[in-house]
Amino acid sequence: MAARAQRAVRASGWVGAAILAACLALTVTAPPSAASDVRAGAARASAVTGPSGVLARAAAIAVAGTGQALWSRDLNTELPMASITKVMTALVVIRAGDLSRKITIPAAVVGYVEEHDASNAGLWPGDTLTASQLLEAMLLPSGADAAYTLAAAYGPGLVAFIAKMNATARLLGMTRTHFSNFDGLPWPTAYSTYSTPANLIKLGRVAMTSAVFRSIADRRSYRIAAGPGHHAYFWPNLNPLLGAYRGAIGIKTGYTPAAGHCLLFEVTRRGATFIGVTLDSPGVGTTVNGADATQMLNWAFSLPGY
Repeated sequence: MAARAQRAVRASGWVGAAILAACLALTVTAPPSAASDVRAGAARASAVTGPSGVLARAAAIAVAGTGQALWSRDLNTELPMASITKVMTALVVIRAGDLSRKITIPAAVVGYVEEHDASNAGLWPGDTLTASQLLEAMLLPSGADAAYTLAAAYGPGLVAFIAKMNATARLLGMTRTHFSNFDGLPWPTAYSTYSTPANLIKLGRVAMTSAVFRSIADRRSYRIAAGPGHHAYFWPNLNPLLGAYRGAIGIKTGYTPAAGHCLLFEVTRRGATFIGVTLDSPGVGTTVNGADATQMLNWAFSLPGY
């Protein structure tokens, strides 16, 4: 059991027509006011240099409400995004609904986690948890075992579920994104699941319009007491900004050797909300750091009007 506990929390890394319509509506720019003209002009001028010290291979930061990019690097470059993939996995599950359904953890998750040396939630095969609890297990400690369990249940089957992920990406207009799995692990190859900063900003904006997703992404930790049908569990959120950067409210980390440190993040302060992403940031080990995101956010909040 000690071995299970040690590997239980290793760092990772609905859109229906109505939600999609709401998301797309957010991209419509209203006629600018004089104040917004000033802000936009200042943002354009500052964006000539952008934030300093950002080392990520690709990155972007945008106004969450409109999707307006304030600064980017390789905005449309396709790169692996590791466990940020699980944001799409969560969307497909939330869209399907029935989050109170009870799902039994399949025995196959143990071999899957061991084969890929994957971050996991320490799920016990044979335990029965609700889909809602499994979303917590997937998004907070980045549990590949939880992603596997949800994909198998909601596909039904892994192949069918991955097809639903790609269909949802097409629906959202994520034209430079492809999912070959449900958790961002490097299979069948290290680069077969990929996206771009622009596409991931779009995905993040949609995810954060879901009250269910948003409540999970903002949670520091989640605990389940032992009960009939399941063991006790405790899952901390691996997002390095939560509790460390004022106003951070989500959303997901990711790491593989090929993807590097990846972070999709959202922060709100003084009525301003920014969403950003960093792909292939440098860092030591598998625990994703928020250094690049911090630099980007400090710069964005220093812009006139924010």
